Amino acid sequence: MGGPSYQWNANDYAKSSGVQQQWARELIRKLRLKGSEHILDIGCGDGKATAEIAGSLPEGSVTGIDSSEPMIALAQSRYPSDAFPHLRFQHGDASSLKFENEFDIVFSNAALHWILDQRPVVHGIRRSLKPGGKILLQMGGRGNAAEVIAALDKLIEESEWKGYFHRFTFPYGFYDSEEYGIWLRESGFDEIRSELIPKDAVHHDRAAFESWIRTTWLPFTQRVPEEKREIFISSIADHYIRKHPMDDHGMVHVRMMRLEVEAVKR
Repeated sequence: MGGPSYQWNANDYAKSSGVQQQWARELIRKLRLKGSEHILDIGCGDGKATAEIAGSLPEGSVTGIDSSEPMIALAQSRYPSDAFPHLRFQHGDASSLKFENEFDIVFSNAALHWILDQRPVVHGIRRSLKPGGKILLQMGGRGNAAEVIAALDKLIEESEWKGYFHRFTFPYGFYDSEEYGIWLRESGFDEIRSELIPKDAVHHDRAAFESWIRTTWLPFTQRVPEEKREIFISSIADHYIRKHPMDDHGMVHVRMMRLEVEAVKR
């Protein structure tokens, strides 16, 4: 996608990304597709959501890009082009898109917050769109997973872990609607809406919560040596659940804040 490169385990992500897939389905419904559009999906991951979009495009196509080569390899193996002719995947960096006037829609779900400086992304999206093309993006917004971040901040100050986080800086681009609105207008978009939407991310048990930590909080977990990583992940869960106990059904809830953006190319 752009920014630092993390060692994604594509198979682990595919098993632990149920929350992201649920949000993707909600977002896809908002596209109101006619069936002939050509769509770019930025940060497609393992390709599940991209394939769902393709199923609604009998006369169109969708291209999924991701900065993780293992993710793209998994997507290509699951959705081969001979069986899915309206669907293709390719390795690509969201901060340096190479497309010119190719797409009717640019879509992205739960991906762009991995990029700190998103202005080059917005510029590249505009170049990629045909005149009058639109964008529908959802990502982590300001205040996203604040309680998880608080648990992490406390944990990495403990003596056992502090040495691994020397000069560590916050790695995520969690922005608000005002900031994104400025970038849209500067890049040549007419903003339709840009809003922060609270979501409840539900993990069915502690193991599912730890799996989510393992696969989506890589800027923290990958600083810890592999032989200590599972202890670190378990400690994150301990800190979080101590302050935010599981519900009566043993589920772990995380308050998320999503930034959802819709705009049209001028």
